[in-house]
Amino acid sequence: MKKMSARRPLLKPERLEFGDTVGLIAPASPPPDPQAVDRAVAALEQFGFRPKLGKNVRARHGFLAGGDRERAADLMAMFTDKKVQAIVCLRGGYGAARLLDRLDYEIIRRHPKILSGYSDLTSLHFALAKKINLISIHAPMWNSELSNPKTPEFTRRSFFRTVMEAAPAGSICADYTAKTVSVIRGGIAEGRLIGGNLSLICASLGTPFQPSFKGKILFFEDVGEKPYRLDRMLTQLLNAGILQQVAGVAVGVNKDCDDPAAKPDGEYRQSAADVMKERLASLRVPVVTGLPFGHVDFNATLPCGARALLDGKNGDLILTEAAVT
Repeated sequence: MKKMSARRPLLKPERLEFGDTVGLIAPASPPPDPQAVDRAVAALEQFGFRPKLGKNVRARHGFLAGGDRERAADLMAMFTDKKVQAIVCLRGGYGAARLLDRLDYEIIRRHPKILSGYSDLTSLHFALAKKINLISIHAPMWNSELSNPKTPEFTRRSFFRTVMEAAPAGSICADYTAKTVSVIRGGIAEGRLIGGNLSLICASLGTPFQPSFKGKILFFEDVGEKPYRLDRMLTQLLNAGILQQVAGVAVGVNKDCDDPAAKPDGEYRQSAADVMKERLASLRVPVVTGLPFGHVDFNATLPCGARALLDGKNGDLILTEAAVT
């Protein structure tokens, strides 16, 4: 596999238009319900796109959607297919990191396209940032979110605005009315976005697919992690010197991350919010938590690699650069 140059120009994919062909793949786990594939296809058609299924999108191999070779082949086939304008992922779960050394990044560099997904797909976002500096899209999945008619319009609008308009998407908190946002440290920070699922961010450290964090706005979220495990991961980022490099920290809504068995006078009484404040308050950069993204209904789309402004005065994250051309 060829090594990419240390100095790489930023690559932006072309924007998605109605009528375009959209590749649907499962690079990590399969959906629990096999009919999720059919629902995703129907949703893409309803929104005005032409879905194209990866050959192995219905495959199952334990907790993986088929073997590593097959899942990597599906991804590479979508990048090289001239008819496919964008690639969307069916589900996260686990397994995307197993594909990273099987991808041909030189070929992907010559065929830059929208790649959309989140959670376990953080591994792919990091690899594309590190190897070829391609903007990729941290966005809801088509397993249950974007194909679900009950998904808030906020979430769908954020996705389509980001991938279909060659203009900055602006504030991710516009029209968000839930009272989850909190400022831990004030100030204003500008930089390119890097981040995703906190567990996967930590798993990237020390690998050839760890991107640069210097001067970036780090965003993260997680799901189902008890507060002490969040503490462990943030401590790892501190011990590795990662959090000391960033220009700002944007934290999403960490779903189901409080311990239901915790007692006020017990050993594990800290909440997820307590951990965020204790571990992040000492940073000399803006820190905003509870922003509308993560494993939640109100899940804003974030373009990894695009410029953004973190507003530690008003509690907002503002996308200031178009993700697509």
